[in-house]
Amino acid sequence: MREHFELRAVDAGGRIGELTVPRAETTVETPALLPVINPNLDTISPRRLADEFGAEILITNSYIIHSTDDVRERAVAEGLHELLDFPGAIMTDSGSFQLSEYGEISVTTEEILEFQHRIGSDIGTPVDIPTPPDVTRERAEAELETTQERLELAETVDTGDMLVTAPVQGSTYPDLREAAARHADGTTLDVFPVGAVVPLMNEYRYDDMVDVVAAAKRGLGADAPVHLFGAGHPMMFALGVAMGCDLFDSAAYALYARDDRYLTVRGTRHLEDLEYLPCSCPVCTAFSPEELRELPDDRREEELAAHNLHVTFEELRRIKQAIRAGTLLELVEQRARAHPTMLDGYRTLLDHATQLEESDPVSKGSFFYTSHESARRPEVLRHHKRLERLSVPGSLLLTEGQPARGDEFDESWRVEPPFGPFPRALSKSYPLTAEVPERTDRAALAAAADGVARLVETNPDADVTLGHRGWPASVLERVPDGVTLVDLDEA
Repeated sequence: MREHFELRAVDAGGRIGELTVPRAETTVETPALLPVINPNLDTISPRRLADEFGAEILITNSYIIHSTDDVRERAVAEGLHELLDFPGAIMTDSGSFQLSEYGEISVTTEEILEFQHRIGSDIGTPVDIPTPPDVTRERAEAELETTQERLELAETVDTGDMLVTAPVQGSTYPDLREAAARHADGTTLDVFPVGAVVPLMNEYRYDDMVDVVAAAKRGLGADAPVHLFGAGHPMMFALGVAMGCDLFDSAAYALYARDDRYLTVRGTRHLEDLEYLPCSCPVCTAFSPEELRELPDDRREEELAAHNLHVTFEELRRIKQAIRAGTLLELVEQRARAHPTMLDGYRTLLDHATQLEESDPVSKGSFFYTSHESARRPEVLRHHKRLERLSVPGSLLLTEGQPARGDEFDESWRVEPPFGPFPRALSKSYPLTAEVPERTDRAALAAAADGVARLVETNPDADVTLGHRGWPASVLERVPDGVTLVDLDEA
């Protein structure tokens, strides 16, 4: 077990955890944002990140420091914490991004890890190969082999109490991602970034991103802290957390500000297009859009970056509260409505409901049915799986109406979309207390019919009657032939 990471709460695949960073003598609560700091460009100072925004951890690029003479000399002489003036934990990247952008870098894994340790990094990173999406399988396999060799080499470097990451690569091949994660999990390394996903997010391929993360999670243990490299927009944080990511790094707050772009959890707007500021952060209460536009370039960039950070940290706090309340998937669904490709991502997340169900708590707050996607949630899947545990009498009425009068049936159970059948004694148990709209959609009815089918298939000798309220023919086709059907609206 990795003693430096401990879970405190879970919901779906999301979790609140504590990442102990020994060299920084601190513990970081996850999910956590690591603002990206360019050592040559200081839009928001690291000290301000800690004091004003509550940042517990940040990330900077050790390769840039190593390659910039005056910065390197200061980092070696003063240490990274003094150089940046940051009291929390500092993670350093290795130059792998530069390798992916420019084709080569001038350091080895041993050299860059030793340098990261020398300048006082708290979490270091080896030089992996960030294989982009959609390359040939042969290239993905070859580059993954190189990355794995470097992870094994990283284990041999004396880094003291500095934590070391084990990036998970494999391009867009789920089996390679899963194998890479299993290999990384088998090392003595500490933090597990899912790499080379920035191109997917830049192209709004959130569905492919979810598949990549799901594959990596299958290969990692529950005690493995997962970092989603380059996931900087708050619009997708809830989705990433629901898949089981714990750390996010972001330069978006500064890059967008440089381009006069204003972040919201529903997307990004250009400052010139805004007549009102839909936010109550200190920046948005101090300025109107027109006043922001009239600021000098440097000041406007700083104020926009501050707003972008406020929105980003606020979203992470909202996500943590949703995990505590057991409503993370409701929040993901709200965010999914912000963009069609986010909806693709949410629907792909639900393709992995079996995987999410393994960590999802068996009891929590209220289940809110808010769209047809809700019928595919892990709670519905779990209920269907548990039907095989129930003792079924010889004759059974499953009904949306009142229980049967008289002795025509041995027992009478309820049928509630989207869950399907259950004994009435369980009516007050989660998730059967779900809030479902009166106008039930076809997806909820279909899920209920699937629950009926599951119960009948596991109890083939039972005589089952289904009393439904006008279920359409396409839904009733999902019910096994041996079930007697009664339309209560016509009875």
